[in-house]
Amino acid sequence: MRASHADRERAVDVLKAGFAEGRLQQPEYEQRLGRAYKAQTHAELQMLVADLPMGPVPQAQFMPQRPVVPATFMPMQMPAPVTTNGSATGALVCGIMTPVTWGLTAIPAVILGHKARAEIRRTGERGDGQAIAGLILGWLAIGGWALVFLVWILVAAVNL
Repeated sequence: MRASHADRERAVDVLKAGFAEGRLQQPEYEQRLGRAYKAQTHAELQMLVADLPMGPVPQAQFMPQRPVVPATFMPMQMPAPVTTNGSATGALVCGIMTPVTWGLTAIPAVILGHKARAEIRRTGERGDGQAIAGLILGWLAIGGWALVFLVWILVAAVNL
């Protein structure tokens, strides 16, 4: 039986309750939420909430006696595309720009790199290599300027 918009919203409410109660981790919650909004049938919704304490409607309504449509004709479940973290890209760009800007973009590269790595650990996005490259380039520029200032101070102290 095809699912209505109200059926999807009830399933989403059950998922929200499961997440709020700590029964679902955030990545799994987000994945199930996306699948709930794309669900076409009651059976798809039932699969999403079957392991949670309450379903969106009584269980008997979701149990088909036999599959109405053969599995061959069911829509394919496409995995959600994994995106690259924007902060990681920003960190890499700022890190690459440090020689051109005489190190002015080094601090943003370091900040964006740390921010991107935290977001990547939390969301599972791609871009960890970009974030690390931005961090390394940023810290190298900061270290280079620190070395220049240290040499400048030592030269000034020797000339006194």
